[in-house]
Amino acid sequence: MYKITKKRFLADNIFLMDIEAPRVAKSCYPGQFVIVKLDEKGERIPLTVCDYDREAGTVTIVVQMIGASTKMMAEYEEGDYLRDFTGPLGCRSELLDEPVEELKEKKILFVAGGLGTAPVYPQVKWLHEKGVDVDCIIGARNKSLIILEEEMKQVAKNVYVATDDGSYGFKGNVNDRIKALVNEEGKTYDLVIAIGPLIMMKFVCLLTKELGIHTIVSMNPIMVDGTGMCGACRLTVGGEVKFACVDGPEFDGHLVNFDEALKRQQMYRTEEGRAQLREKEGATHHGGCGQCGD
Repeated sequence: MYKITKKRFLADNIFLMDIEAPRVAKSCYPGQFVIVKLDEKGERIPLTVCDYDREAGTVTIVVQMIGASTKMMAEYEEGDYLRDFTGPLGCRSELLDEPVEELKEKKILFVAGGLGTAPVYPQVKWLHEKGVDVDCIIGARNKSLIILEEEMKQVAKNVYVATDDGSYGFKGNVNDRIKALVNEEGKTYDLVIAIGPLIMMKFVCLLTKELGIHTIVSMNPIMVDGTGMCGACRLTVGGEVKFACVDGPEFDGHLVNFDEALKRQQMYRTEEGRAQLREKEGATHHGGCGQCGD
């Protein structure tokens, strides 16, 4: 059992929790995720690590209320317990494996869309602790959906907020803000890390490809089971089949087949679609053993 030590709402349908999980906190890194189960019969919920405190033994997660399980989770309060909190899973951010002195020479821009701000934050925080300055764009449809802005300002050199409706910060989407930074403000970047909805990451990659900026994306939005056994997060990267939960979640954004991923995500939402995918993809449908049953 894993105790909830802190809970607060960041937006109407988005909440943050600190979970007492010493073994996970001791081993996790930015870019990784955990699997949460509310009770013995509950579904597995993959959630990216937003922060961690190794001394306190806690891991911070940010949850958006979408389905029945996450809505039920929103009813849990400080002092309540989660049945399972498994992790860390997935590969840690590639940035953590680069020499710090080389990172200091790079001009890095993080692009966070909506809930994507949560997995962006620990990467920016880790870089800040190593003395690496980065810029960050936080984008959402409107002001009420902007999360973790103040926390991000503590660790990023510059934080640029963009809202589609112009209710706060720059009026326009994250791509519009990137264009303004590069074309109007004369900013140059060596690397972009984009995390958010699939459609957002697709168009960020189309733009950065035009601009000649290497781009990394996190494909955590397509994960369901978190072990590679369900086949939900199968995608094609550079012509090869990959699974976000076991091979990623981070990939070279310019090599990801976003059109295929978007179509596949839509199909996976229905039983009929899942059946069609299983039949079409055969043994490669799964990322684990490749031979397990439905």
